[in-house]
Amino acid sequence: QVQLVESGGGLVQPGGSLRLSCAASGNVFGINVINWYRQVPGQQRKLVARITRGGSTNYADFAKGRFTISRDNAKNTVYLQMNSLKLEDTAVYYCNAEYGLTSLDYWGQGTQVTVSS
Repeated sequence: QVQLVESGGGLVQPGGSLRLSCAASGNVFGINVINWYRQVPGQQRKLVARITRGGSTNYADFAKGRFTISRDNAKNTVYLQMNSLKLEDTAVYYCNAEYGLTSLDYWGQGTQVTVSS
């Protein structure tokens, strides 16, 4: 009922910035929360940030002060602005939607972020 497509990943030097996008389509009316997760191969997928239907936000400790989650409802898109990037931010970043009254999960395909000198 909903499709998510991430974009904006790439190669960046330490201290640099990237802005990731999560474009939602389908029955977007039913989306209550959008989360950004990230995953390094061999490790558990980890929550980075989330934004609710009402616009409230939450961040993982490692993201506070560096990352900002925002949305453009007219474009059905959520963004993750990442500044002051560190080597340990290297991961595949995934968009996740909590959908409907029972909070069904939908996932995008992921976008690779590589921070390297």
